Amino acid sequence: MTSPDGGTDGAQRRTYTPDFLTELFRNPLDPGYADAAARRARGEGPAGARRKLLNGVSAVTLAGVGFLLVVAYQQTVADEPARAQARDTLVEQVQNRRAETAELQERADRLRTEVAGLRERQLGGAAVARLQGLEAQTGLAPVRGSGVRVTVGDGPTPIDPVTGERRNEARVRDTDLQLATNALWAAGAEAIAVNGQRLTATSTIRQAGQAILVDFRPVTTPYQVVAIGPGSLVEDFRDGAAGKFFRALAGKYGMSFDVSEVRGVTLDAATAPRLRQATPSAVPPGSSSSPSRTPSKGG
Repeated sequence: MTSPDGGTDGAQRRTYTPDFLTELFRNPLDPGYADAAARRARGEGPAGARRKLLNGVSAVTLAGVGFLLVVAYQQTVADEPARAQARDTLVEQVQNRRAETAELQERADRLRTEVAGLRERQLGGAAVARLQGLEAQTGLAPVRGSGVRVTVGDGPTPIDPVTGERRNEARVRDTDLQLATNALWAAGAEAIAVNGQRLTATSTIRQAGQAILVDFRPVTTPYQVVAIGPGSLVEDFRDGAAGKFFRALAGKYGMSFDVSEVRGVTLDAATAPRLRQATPSAVPPGSSSSPSRTPSKGG
Protein backbone atom coordinates (compact mmCIF):
# COMPACT_ATOMS: atom_id res chain seq x y z
CA MET A 1 0.00 0.00 0.00
CA THR A 2 1.32 3.37 -0.93
CA SER A 3 1.65 6.13 1.66
CA PRO A 4 0.58 9.74 0.92
CA ASP A 5 4.18 10.88 0.52
CA GLY A 6 4.65 8.29 -2.25
CA GLY A 7 6.35 5.69 -0.06
CA THR A 8 5.23 2.17 0.73
CA ASP A 9 4.67 0.64 4.06
CA GLY A 10 7.80 -0.95 5.39
CA ALA A 11 9.95 0.36 2.55
CA GLN A 12 12.64 3.19 2.60
CA ARG A 13 11.21 6.75 2.13
CA ARG A 14 12.11 8.45 -1.15
CA THR A 15 13.40 12.19 -1.46
CA TYR A 16 13.00 14.29 -4.62
CA THR A 17 15.48 17.11 -5.73
CA PRO A 18 14.14 20.37 -7.37
CA ASP A 19 14.02 20.49 -11.06
CA PHE A 20 17.23 21.97 -12.62
CA LEU A 21 15.46 24.41 -14.98
CA THR A 22 13.23 25.67 -12.17
CA GLU A 23 16.25 26.36 -9.98
CA LEU A 24 18.10 28.10 -12.90
CA PHE A 25 15.27 30.57 -13.50
CA ARG A 26 14.87 31.13 -9.78
CA ASN A 27 18.60 31.95 -9.17
CA PRO A 28 20.24 32.89 -12.52
CA LEU A 29 23.41 34.39 -10.89
CA ASP A 30 26.22 32.08 -9.99
CA PRO A 31 26.89 32.12 -6.23
CA GLY A 32 30.53 33.02 -6.85
CA TYR A 33 29.59 36.23 -8.72
CA ALA A 34 27.12 37.12 -6.02
CA ASP A 35 29.84 36.73 -3.37
CA ALA A 36 32.27 38.92 -5.43
CA ALA A 37 29.64 41.65 -5.82
CA ALA A 38 28.97 41.59 -2.12
CA ARG A 39 32.67 41.89 -1.29
CA ARG A 40 33.05 44.80 -3.75
CA ALA A 41 30.14 46.58 -2.12
CA ARG A 42 31.79 46.15 1.28
CA GLY A 43 35.14 47.53 -0.09
CA GLU A 44 36.92 44.23 0.00
CA GLY A 45 39.03 42.72 -2.77
CA PRO A 46 41.73 44.28 -5.09
CA ALA A 47 39.54 47.16 -6.36
CA GLY A 48 38.56 48.14 -2.84
CA ALA A 49 42.15 48.05 -1.67
CA ARG A 50 43.23 50.25 -4.59
CA ARG A 51 40.46 52.72 -3.82
CA LYS A 52 41.49 52.87 -0.17
CA LEU A 53 45.12 53.44 -1.20
CA LEU A 54 44.16 56.30 -3.52
CA ASN A 55 42.03 57.88 -0.84
CA GLY A 56 44.90 57.67 1.62
CA VAL A 57 47.37 59.23 -0.84
CA SER A 58 44.94 62.05 -1.62
CA ALA A 59 44.43 62.76 2.06
CA VAL A 60 48.20 62.88 2.68
CA THR A 61 48.71 65.18 -0.35
CA LEU A 62 45.99 67.58 0.77
CA ALA A 63 47.41 67.64 4.26
CA GLY A 64 50.90 68.45 2.89
CA VAL A 65 49.58 71.25 0.65
CA GLY A 66 47.64 72.70 3.54
CA PHE A 67 50.73 72.64 5.73
CA LEU A 68 52.79 74.44 3.07
CA LEU A 69 50.09 77.10 2.67
CA VAL A 70 49.99 77.69 6.40
CA VAL A 71 53.79 78.03 6.55
CA ALA A 72 53.83 80.42 3.57
CA TYR A 73 51.07 82.54 5.12
CA GLN A 74 52.86 82.72 8.46
CA GLN A 75 56.11 83.71 6.72
CA THR A 76 54.34 86.40 4.70
CA VAL A 77 52.66 87.79 7.80
CA ALA A 78 55.96 87.76 9.67
CA ASP A 79 57.79 89.65 6.88
CA GLU A 80 55.03 92.20 6.27
CA PRO A 81 56.00 94.60 9.12
CA ALA A 82 59.59 94.83 7.80
CA ARG A 83 58.42 95.50 4.24
CA ALA A 84 55.87 98.05 5.39
CA GLN A 85 58.50 99.83 7.48
CA ALA A 86 60.96 99.93 4.57
CA ARG A 87 58.24 101.25 2.25
CA ASP A 88 57.19 103.92 4.73
CA THR A 89 60.82 104.97 5.14
CA LEU A 90 61.28 105.34 1.39
CA VAL A 91 58.05 107.32 1.05
CA GLU A 92 59.14 109.63 3.85
CA GLN A 93 62.52 110.18 2.21
CA VAL A 94 60.90 111.01 -1.12
CA GLN A 95 58.53 113.48 0.50
CA ASN A 96 61.40 115.14 2.38
CA ARG A 97 63.45 115.45 -0.81
CA ARG A 98 60.49 116.96 -2.62
CA ALA A 99 59.98 119.49 0.14
CA GLU A 100 63.68 120.41 0.06
CA THR A 101 63.56 120.76 -3.72
CA ALA A 102 60.53 123.05 -3.50
CA GLU A 103 62.26 125.22 -0.89
CA LEU A 104 65.40 125.49 -3.02
CA GLN A 105 63.33 126.38 -6.07
CA GLU A 106 61.56 129.17 -4.17
CA ARG A 107 64.91 130.49 -2.99
CA ALA A 108 66.27 130.41 -6.53
CA ASP A 109 63.23 132.34 -7.79
CA ARG A 110 63.71 135.01 -5.12
CA LEU A 111 67.40 135.37 -5.96
CA ARG A 112 66.58 135.57 -9.65
CA THR A 113 64.13 138.38 -9.00
CA GLU A 114 66.74 140.25 -6.98
CA VAL A 115 69.31 139.81 -9.74
CA ALA A 116 66.86 141.09 -12.34
CA GLY A 117 66.17 144.21 -10.25
CA LEU A 118 69.85 144.95 -9.76
CA ARG A 119 70.52 144.44 -13.43
CA GLU A 120 67.79 146.85 -14.50
CA ARG A 121 69.17 149.54 -12.24
CA GLN A 122 72.69 149.07 -13.56
CA LEU A 123 72.18 148.57 -17.32
CA GLY A 124 69.46 151.00 -18.33
CA GLY A 125 66.33 150.76 -20.49
CA ALA A 126 67.54 149.68 -23.96
CA ALA A 127 70.01 147.05 -22.76
CA VAL A 128 67.48 145.63 -20.29
CA ALA A 129 64.79 145.36 -22.98
CA ARG A 130 67.15 143.54 -25.32
CA LEU A 131 68.27 141.22 -22.54
CA GLN A 132 64.67 140.45 -21.55
CA GLY A 133 63.86 139.57 -25.15
CA LEU A 134 66.76 137.14 -25.28
CA GLU A 135 65.71 135.58 -21.97
CA ALA A 136 62.17 135.09 -23.22
CA GLN A 137 63.45 133.36 -26.34
CA THR A 138 65.75 131.07 -24.39
CA GLY A 139 63.16 130.23 -21.71
CA LEU A 140 64.88 132.04 -18.85
CA ALA A 141 62.07 134.59 -18.44
CA PRO A 142 58.28 134.13 -18.14
CA VAL A 143 56.21 134.85 -21.24
CA ARG A 144 52.52 135.50 -21.83
CA GLY A 145 50.45 135.11 -24.96
CA SER A 146 48.04 132.92 -26.94
CA GLY A 147 48.63 129.54 -28.43
CA VAL A 148 47.58 125.90 -28.13
CA ARG A 149 47.14 123.30 -25.40
CA VAL A 150 47.72 119.67 -26.36
CA THR A 151 46.45 117.17 -23.78
CA VAL A 152 47.48 113.51 -23.95
CA GLY A 153 46.52 110.92 -21.33
CA ASP A 154 47.06 107.25 -20.63
CA GLY A 155 44.40 104.82 -21.78
CA PRO A 156 43.02 101.81 -19.89
CA THR A 157 45.61 99.24 -18.82
CA PRO A 158 44.68 95.83 -20.23
CA ILE A 159 45.67 92.65 -18.40
CA ASP A 160 46.95 89.59 -20.24
CA PRO A 161 44.39 86.80 -19.59
CA VAL A 162 47.10 84.12 -19.78
CA THR A 163 49.99 85.56 -17.75
CA GLY A 164 48.09 88.18 -15.75
CA GLU A 165 50.66 90.84 -16.61
CA ARG A 166 49.67 94.45 -17.22
CA ARG A 167 50.33 95.74 -20.70
CA ASN A 168 51.75 99.19 -21.38
CA GLU A 169 50.55 99.81 -24.91
CA ALA A 170 48.11 102.50 -23.76
CA ARG A 171 50.63 104.49 -21.71
CA VAL A 172 52.07 107.77 -22.96
CA ARG A 173 55.81 107.50 -23.50
CA ASP A 174 58.62 110.00 -23.58
CA THR A 175 58.89 109.64 -27.34
CA ASP A 176 55.24 110.72 -27.65
CA LEU A 177 55.90 113.95 -25.75
CA GLN A 178 59.06 114.50 -27.76
CA LEU A 179 57.04 114.15 -30.96
CA ALA A 180 54.44 116.66 -29.73
CA THR A 181 56.98 119.29 -28.67
CA ASN A 182 59.06 118.94 -31.85
CA ALA A 183 55.92 119.31 -33.97
CA LEU A 184 54.99 122.49 -32.07
CA TRP A 185 58.48 123.93 -32.52
CA ALA A 186 58.29 123.16 -36.23
CA ALA A 187 54.87 124.85 -36.46
CA GLY A 188 56.29 128.12 -35.12
CA ALA A 189 55.93 127.86 -31.33
CA GLU A 190 57.95 130.47 -29.43
CA ALA A 191 57.69 128.93 -25.94
CA ILE A 192 56.60 125.47 -24.72
CA ALA A 193 55.93 123.98 -21.29
CA VAL A 194 55.07 120.38 -20.36
CA ASN A 195 52.92 120.20 -17.22
CA GLY A 196 54.29 123.59 -16.24
CA GLN A 197 57.94 122.69 -16.92
CA ARG A 198 59.37 125.24 -19.38
CA LEU A 199 61.51 123.82 -22.16
CA THR A 200 64.82 125.31 -23.24
CA ALA A 201 67.47 124.39 -25.77
CA THR A 202 69.04 121.99 -23.27
CA SER A 203 65.83 120.41 -21.93
CA THR A 204 65.41 116.66 -21.91
CA ILE A 205 62.31 114.45 -21.93
CA ARG A 206 63.25 110.97 -20.77
CA GLN A 207 61.64 107.77 -19.52
CA ALA A 208 62.64 106.41 -16.09
CA GLY A 209 60.80 103.16 -15.53
CA GLN A 210 57.10 103.99 -15.56
CA ALA A 211 57.71 107.74 -15.02
CA ILE A 212 58.47 110.51 -17.51
CA LEU A 213 61.00 113.15 -16.50
CA VAL A 214 61.17 116.65 -17.97
CA ASP A 215 64.52 118.13 -17.02
CA PHE A 216 64.77 115.42 -14.33
CA ARG A 217 61.41 116.40 -12.83
CA PRO A 218 58.60 113.83 -12.90
CA VAL A 219 55.36 114.63 -14.72
CA THR A 220 52.19 112.57 -14.57
CA THR A 221 49.23 111.86 -16.80
CA PRO A 222 47.34 113.64 -18.25
CA TYR A 223 50.20 115.47 -19.94
CA GLN A 224 49.51 119.04 -21.02
CA VAL A 225 51.83 120.58 -23.58
CA VAL A 226 51.16 124.33 -23.76
CA ALA A 227 52.78 126.38 -26.51
CA ILE A 228 52.67 130.08 -27.32
CA GLY A 229 52.87 130.96 -31.00
CA PRO A 230 51.04 132.16 -34.11
CA GLY A 231 47.28 131.87 -34.54
CA SER A 232 47.62 128.99 -36.98
CA LEU A 233 49.36 126.81 -34.39
CA VAL A 234 46.20 124.89 -33.50
CA GLU A 235 45.30 123.95 -37.07
CA ASP A 236 48.87 123.18 -38.05
CA PHE A 237 49.33 120.77 -35.18
CA ARG A 238 45.90 119.14 -35.47
CA ASP A 239 46.18 118.57 -39.22
CA GLY A 240 49.87 117.65 -39.19
CA ALA A 241 51.57 114.29 -38.79
CA ALA A 242 51.66 114.57 -34.99
CA GLY A 243 47.92 115.18 -34.73
CA LYS A 244 47.18 112.20 -36.98
CA PHE A 245 49.54 110.04 -34.92
CA PHE A 246 47.83 110.88 -31.61
CA ARG A 247 44.37 110.35 -33.11
CA ALA A 248 45.49 106.90 -34.24
CA LEU A 249 46.71 106.11 -30.71
CA ALA A 250 43.42 107.28 -29.24
CA GLY A 251 41.43 105.12 -31.64
CA LYS A 252 43.56 102.00 -31.19
CA TYR A 253 44.45 102.05 -27.47
CA GLY A 254 41.83 104.37 -25.95
CA MET A 255 44.30 107.10 -25.05
CA SER A 256 42.87 110.59 -24.49
CA PHE A 257 43.84 113.34 -26.92
CA ASP A 258 42.64 116.91 -27.22
CA VAL A 259 43.85 120.07 -28.96
CA SER A 260 42.41 123.42 -27.90
CA GLU A 261 43.26 127.09 -28.28
CA VAL A 262 44.37 129.10 -25.25
CA ARG A 263 44.49 132.86 -24.80
CA GLY A 264 46.39 134.95 -22.27
CA VAL A 265 48.33 131.99 -20.88
CA THR A 266 51.55 132.54 -18.93
CA LEU A 267 54.50 130.18 -19.06
CA ASP A 268 56.91 130.44 -16.15
CA ALA A 269 60.62 130.68 -16.62
CA ALA A 270 62.73 127.57 -16.71
CA THR A 271 65.37 126.81 -14.19
CA ALA A 272 68.80 128.15 -14.98
CA PRO A 273 70.48 125.69 -17.32
CA ARG A 274 73.82 124.17 -16.44
CA LEU A 275 75.89 125.21 -19.42
CA ARG A 276 79.02 123.34 -20.41
CA GLN A 277 81.78 124.98 -22.38
CA ALA A 278 84.56 123.32 -24.30
CA THR A 279 88.05 124.84 -24.32
CA PRO A 280 90.84 123.93 -26.74
CA SER A 281 93.74 122.09 -25.20
CA ALA A 282 97.29 123.28 -25.61
CA VAL A 283 99.25 121.70 -28.47
CA PRO A 284 102.45 120.02 -27.22
CA PRO A 285 105.69 121.52 -28.61
CA GLY A 286 107.00 119.85 -31.73
CA SER A 287 103.68 118.25 -32.69
CA SER A 288 101.91 119.12 -35.90
CA SER A 289 98.52 120.80 -35.62
CA SER A 290 97.39 119.40 -38.96
CA PRO A 291 95.79 115.96 -39.08
CA SER A 292 97.86 113.00 -40.11
CA ARG A 293 97.72 112.08 -43.76
CA THR A 294 99.13 108.60 -43.40
CA PRO A 295 96.84 106.23 -45.31
CA SER A 296 95.21 103.38 -43.42
CA LYS A 297 95.61 99.73 -44.29
CA GLY A 298 92.37 99.87 -46.18
CA GLY A 299 93.74 102.48 -48.57
